[in-house]
Amino acid sequence: MADLVDLRSDTLTRPTPGMREAMAAAEVGDDVYGEDPSVNALEAEIAALFGHEAALFCPSGTMANQIALQLLVPRGEELMCDADAHVVTYEQGGTALLGGISTRTWPACGADLDVEALAARIRPAGYGAVPTRAVAIEQTHNLAGGQVFALATLQRLRGLADDEKIALHCDGARIWNAHVADGVPLATYGPLFETLSVCLSKGLGAPVGSLVISSAERIAKARVVRKRLGGGMRQAGVLAAAGSYALRHHVGRLAEDHVRAARIVKGLTGLGVVDKTRVRTNIVPLDLSKTGVDALSLAAATRAAGVLISVTGRRTVRLVTHLGLDDAGADRAVEVLREALAPAV
Repeated sequence: MADLVDLRSDTLTRPTPGMREAMAAAEVGDDVYGEDPSVNALEAEIAALFGHEAALFCPSGTMANQIALQLLVPRGEELMCDADAHVVTYEQGGTALLGGISTRTWPACGADLDVEALAARIRPAGYGAVPTRAVAIEQTHNLAGGQVFALATLQRLRGLADDEKIALHCDGARIWNAHVADGVPLATYGPLFETLSVCLSKGLGAPVGSLVISSAERIAKARVVRKRLGGGMRQAGVLAAAGSYALRHHVGRLAEDHVRAARIVKGLTGLGVVDKTRVRTNIVPLDLSKTGVDALSLAAATRAAGVLISVTGRRTVRLVTHLGLDDAGADRAVEVLREALAPAV
């Protein structure tokens, strides 16, 4: 369908002409030997942006998260995170299967984290308990609709981690969106965490790639884990070049995605499916519980009309704005959704 509007994810973007030119011109080498200059340059640039010593280019965000968690949590010990966190919801049980890490979650609350309540849940070593070694948060929070953790909340969390002598990991797949939405410098976010993962293939529009960010010592260990997981790539500079291009051309434009998300929210106001106060970045969650419409039926109806949406639960769906969506596409999505929901309203 030529005029298809795809709102399932910001991972569906394709390289722009300028990005393709950068990829074609990339200088390459063997990255497993540490000899790909384009990869090395990207890693150094990302590490510096976040105020850390080093970074490691990986094929996916899932691999980057799993490597980072293995750096922080010994086998048989505990990671704590939100019940809806990507690391325990969408990573195929890798935390347990690959890392031997025990996980414990707090009730899903998105970015509305009560740090004091979390403090009471941390388990020290001893008495046969599984000790808490790290806490992971997701910035922005996917299943909470792209919510942004406030800097003050993250600073309180850092203070708690220091007091309890535990580590913090940031699943920063969309931290670029948080940076643009709140204006918090990336170099301010970085030192709050022992490890971060950041993704280039969502809002930034690169075709492949995420990075683990940490100290030089941890990243040296991360290279071993990446190889063990099959993530060592050879002439990966063609991919790194896409990421470098995205950093230069696609970070600031994320504000356009946020504006289009707000445009969709405005268009759906009055249907009882969206809370405009909760949408601040590029994800628009729809709650269908008051409509009587189930998510699968809605997704089928919109697909038939040329608009693709993502089902996240029996009565919930997600719309994601991105580089490949213009105002006309956003307006078309609103039109189709209003028509599909009209009988239930």
